[in-house]
Amino acid sequence: MRRISFIAVGFLFLVFAGAIGYGAIGYRDAVRQADAFATRADALIADGRGPNDLGIEQLRQLILVQDPGFLDHAGVDLSTAGGGLTTISQSLAKRLGFEEFRPGVGKIRQTGFAIGLERRLTKNQILALWLDTVEMGRGPEGWMTGFFTASENIYGRAPSELTDHEYHRLLAVLIAPGRFRLLESDTDLDDRAWRIARLASGDCSPESQSDVWLDGCT
Repeated sequence: MRRISFIAVGFLFLVFAGAIGYGAIGYRDAVRQADAFATRADALIADGRGPNDLGIEQLRQLILVQDPGFLDHAGVDLSTAGGGLTTISQSLAKRLGFEEFRPGVGKIRQTGFAIGLERRLTKNQILALWLDTVEMGRGPEGWMTGFFTASENIYGRAPSELTDHEYHRLLAVLIAPGRFRLLESDTDLDDRAWRIARLASGDCSPESQSDVWLDGCT
């Protein structure tokens, strides 16, 4: 029995060490590419497509919905109500660090990559890259990538010029871009937009850390 226990402990140690190592590879890769990422982010900001170009209130609402602990965490957040399992930094890491992301063990490298991004880039740079790469569903000319692009394609205006309802619909689609339909009447999308409006106004709050669908705002 002691031998079996020793083998089991040894196996678990190897698994743990392997996980740490895989995460470290993600961190290393992010750090190595950080200068190129920063240059890309700064170009987006200079072009008027950075987080501050959303508008002060619009930016507050985006962070509140997508990653309420974003300004305080270092890439990972497992406690903030409504934060879910994926921060903005981890979401960006999935797109910048993988040719094809696969859930499961890929989450380990994704997390290491996100921490690397946080160590080398500013929050504004991370948000600029996230806004530029986020998937937004189908638009007039096919699949849309980029928050500003979706705003212009769907409404013909920048996010800072949208009505509250229009902006909330853009925020709503982020959680399931393949499911929601910005171009059509979509009651499910409008229901989520309504929940986001209530959250933004302070009328409700997420029920728990995992409440990304805002069941606490029904």
